[in-house]
Amino acid sequence: MFKEVKPYTGENEDKKVQVARMFDNISKSYDFLNHFLSAGIDFYWRKKAVGQLKDLKPKKILDVATGTADFAVEALSLQPEEVIGVDISEGMLEQGKKKLIKKGLDKKIRLLKGDSEKLPFKDNIFDAVIVAFGVRNFEDLEKGLADMHRVLKKGGEVLILEFSKPRVVPFKQIYNFYFNLILPNIGRLVSKDDSAYRYLPESVQAFPDGNRFLKLLDKTGFTETKSIPLTFGICSIYRGKK
Repeated sequence: MFKEVKPYTGENEDKKVQVARMFDNISKSYDFLNHFLSAGIDFYWRKKAVGQLKDLKPKKILDVATGTADFAVEALSLQPEEVIGVDISEGMLEQGKKKLIKKGLDKKIRLLKGDSEKLPFKDNIFDAVIVAFGVRNFEDLEKGLADMHRVLKKGGEVLILEFSKPRVVPFKQIYNFYFNLILPNIGRLVSKDDSAYRYLPESVQAFPDGNRFLKLLDKTGFTETKSIPLTFGICSIYRGKK
């Protein structure tokens, strides 16, 4: 059992409710902060991750915890027939829909409100299920992974991009200083939410990255699981097959 971290400590709401409220609160500043605080390297991470599915040639892709749809947009490079994004935050979905309209992609990507642990789809319908920086926000991680496995077709793949913990000295110390002290203060000033960017490093610290996460993928039915660390281990790509 892994430690549960919630955005708003001291409040009795379930994590799922708190996460939805947090993302509603920061939705308007989310894209700016996401790109600014990562110095734009998040674009490279998403491109690198999606490239892992090139040989699969998925026709139907589900982007879980899609947020403002950045990962869904990147997935269009695979030339799928359909991309659907789901998220529990109405605020994030609203920003995502505005982005898609602005880019002329609103007919290519469909965004829906949905619970990542109880996906509103039938079994065995997607060629690929993708998630970027979302699984650590699940209230029940195993349940969410199992439901992603459920909606995948036989032979389909899950692709997860998530923060991990660098272990190389001295990069580890530099990263921890920035991630735990600098980032939360900038995030708080811009987003006006005192908890959101404190929750980020805390949730990353609590997340079972690396081999521990691969074991969870194995446990929830995925095979041929593997991880690919990026940028000294700041984040990792995880893959698995059904």
